[in-house]
Amino acid sequence: MNDTVTLVTGVAVGLALIDAMLFAASATLQHHAVSDKQADGHLTMSGLLSVVKQRRWQAGIALGGLAVLLHAIALLLAPLRVVQPVGVLAVPIAVLLTAARVRLRPPRGVVLGAALAVIGVVSFVIVSAGSVTSHPPKGSAVVVACLVVAALVVLLTFAGLAARGWLRCVAYATAAATAFGLVSALVRAVSLSVTSGEADLLDTGTLLAGGVILCVTVGGGWLVQQAYAAGAPAVVVASLTVVDPIVAVLLGAVLLGEGAHTPLGLWLVMGAATAAAVAGVITLAKHHPDATTRVTPVEALLAQASRP
Repeated sequence: MNDTVTLVTGVAVGLALIDAMLFAASATLQHHAVSDKQADGHLTMSGLLSVVKQRRWQAGIALGGLAVLLHAIALLLAPLRVVQPVGVLAVPIAVLLTAARVRLRPPRGVVLGAALAVIGVVSFVIVSAGSVTSHPPKGSAVVVACLVVAALVVLLTFAGLAARGWLRCVAYATAAATAFGLVSALVRAVSLSVTSGEADLLDTGTLLAGGVILCVTVGGGWLVQQAYAAGAPAVVVASLTVVDPIVAVLLGAVLLGEGAHTPLGLWLVMGAATAAAVAGVITLAKHHPDATTRVTPVEALLAQASRP
């Protein structure tokens, strides 16, 4: 039995690794398409309609869709705290892809930020992996979790609208990551309810959960496109892969009982790992070349007007 569980978990981790590589490539392709159509760090509806016609963006979406499919399969095979953090490997992959495209070595700040993000999330999962048991959630708990996450996403979205530069990119990407963390938790919750026999695929609760997953995924996708318009793909990937697993693991603990018996000391260590990961994202965002060289149309006009 233990050998079977180990094999299934290994398959899930392998799928999550492929998912990370596909996600990094998807992010890079989408960013290149979206950044050409952004205006002052925002992507307008007309700009989005123009972007969706580009082959680069379509290829990025196709790779992203395949990554989502593999991620969903991995979540069916293993708990959130095993699958989610593997995605952080997309951060160094995205950095390497960007460096290969521009044929320049990444700045030290970018490398340091990527390393902090990876170390923080990996430490988080190692510490949190003490209990991988799960149980189907209660309906009321799912509703409360959805409302809390929705409030956070709205708050971060308004923060993105008000911010500028790399802060805008991080705010949008963090909002999307929070939404996607909820999606992962709901996918895991629905799969547990169905496989345990507590619910059927055509039950009202299951269909409602599917509707919520679809709506949140679409909203998160829009926020990701705004993040691509405001910053570099590596920054977006770092924000997504750091915040998404942390939100998902916390929701897994609250809704599914994953790690319910984790002692306070380990939660403090997990908090420190989270702080390191967040510091990595901020460092990466501040030192990425896009943060220091990107000029918005308004800034370009002001600079031109100030010339003698």
